[in-house]
Amino acid sequence: MFTTPGLKECRRSMVDRHARPDDLKGSIQVITTLGPIAGLWYGVAASAGRSFWLTAALTALISLYLVRAFVLMHDCGHNSLFRTAYLNRACGFVFGVLSGIPQPVWAQHHHYHHLTNGNWDRYRGPLNIISVDEYAAMTRLQRRRYEFLRNIWLSPLGGLLYFIIPPRVTWLRASISLVRHVIAKKIACPGTSIRSHVRDFKTPYCCSVQAYGHMLANNLVLLALWGLMIWSIGPVLFFACYIVSMSLSGAAAIVLFSVQHNFEHSYASQNEGWDRDTAAIAGTSFLVLPRWVNWFTANMAYHHVHHLCAGIPNYGLVACHDEYQHVFSDVTRIRLSQVPHSLRYILWDTRLRRLVSVAEYRQQAGSDIPRQPMFRVFGSSAPLSVLATAMQPVPSDRSGRWRQRPLSAQGHRKKEPHGSDS
Repeated sequence: MFTTPGLKECRRSMVDRHARPDDLKGSIQVITTLGPIAGLWYGVAASAGRSFWLTAALTALISLYLVRAFVLMHDCGHNSLFRTAYLNRACGFVFGVLSGIPQPVWAQHHHYHHLTNGNWDRYRGPLNIISVDEYAAMTRLQRRRYEFLRNIWLSPLGGLLYFIIPPRVTWLRASISLVRHVIAKKIACPGTSIRSHVRDFKTPYCCSVQAYGHMLANNLVLLALWGLMIWSIGPVLFFACYIVSMSLSGAAAIVLFSVQHNFEHSYASQNEGWDRDTAAIAGTSFLVLPRWVNWFTANMAYHHVHHLCAGIPNYGLVACHDEYQHVFSDVTRIRLSQVPHSLRYILWDTRLRRLVSVAEYRQQAGSDIPRQPMFRVFGSSAPLSVLATAMQPVPSDRSGRWRQRPLSAQGHRKKEPHGSDS
């Protein structure tokens, strides 16, 4: 494996050679994503009542294109899809509506993931992993629940819960909080303008009035789009296809993003000794996928390249990987058939600084793993994909305990201060 100084030098070279967003290439990707989605929905309307299987097939295709839309939204958040900032913002908003989440707010907290990748003191990964010590302190029932909720087959339910329901609920709760905030402030300080009171707005559901603005715009446009589709093809057909396609696309996105950091003996360091570039190599996988899957996922398989340089657009990741194969020779390769096995690694071994499976832990049943007090609440009933996305990583507090807060992708919690990403 490359030394850390060597990785940093290669990283600078990658930025110079491949971090070159292109407006034309980005526009082609947008057109080849939005156009087929519109066409497929037209096909759904035309096939309704004629062929159930054709409608089902079209819905499955919509799911694939929604995965692509989500990944392109992710690229817009890194300002890497287009060279022009305005195009990244505009297309990010559109893809955010299709994905059901406000893109600017989601991007802010995805940014935190990049800043802490591999540092499991600050971020326990997309599946909200616990340490072997915490697992050892659990009861048998708690262990079963912990394992069950990270079952890959629950991901469609989690995709539904995350992309459709929580963003709407969060927006409504934030709206109610905003009205209450303005009324209370106006009563307390009647001479201050309403605009000034609004600027001071901040709740657990929304970190700022700017974040609320993104939530408001996303939800209003999405609800208007729902209304248009209901008027066009009817509520039953629309919601049946919409819920299925969003659930499947959400499941695929969450599973593929998860397995890029949760796999056999993935790098999982504490604060002390953590290195971000090393995490990109030892804590990020390379998914060996068929070409058609790489197209629908906008090359998200090359996540190891992305974590070394987030500024490289998805259409430049393959060329960068090929040019620097010697740098990525030690990156873990995972084939599509190996994904379920990889997602069994759901425990953090703090001593070996890596992820282990429950089976490996059980092999150590008679070892000297100490039982320590629990710092995490284990009563959650959320499935794998909700755990993957419904928790915001938060740095450790002064006691050294690791904490997480409710999802901030829809503006739940105040953004923690941290530095800039690459």
